Amino acid sequence: MWSPEDTYAIARIDLPQAGTHGWQVRMQRRGVKYGKFFADGLHGGVPQSYQAALNWRDELVTRLAEEENAARICRRSPRNSSGVVGVSKVRVTAANGTGYWFWQATWCPAPGERRCVKFSVKRHGEKQAFRLAVEARKSGTGGL
Repeated sequence: MWSPEDTYAIARIDLPQAGTHGWQVRMQRRGVKYGKFFADGLHGGVPQSYQAALNWRDELVTRLAEEENAARICRRSPRNSSGVVGVSKVRVTAANGTGYWFWQATWCPAPGERRCVKFSVKRHGEKQAFRLAVEARKSGTGGL
């Protein structure tokens, strides 16, 4: 009657002793639980209550996806000061105690592998070192 894709997060509830018949939508995202029951009697029968549950579930999935996408686009992590994922400014201290600033690009070319390349602020200047790090991160290569 209904395929598994159609019933994602939707379960049929039939409890004749309690007079409860309908569809239950239950879902959890990021630790928040969502749920709603759609009684057959209030919606005009089994097909109508199922359709109401399906519509509510689809609207919820769409809304949660939009919120997740907006959160990823609009909010910058407090741990990321460059504004570009995988690009950070690092300070390396030489053996003699002198500190040098670099823009560093980090990426994973394969599972379990990590690569990084640094571009000297002293050699390239602040803006150019940053641009080189961003480009290296995008291309996933050491670049130069």
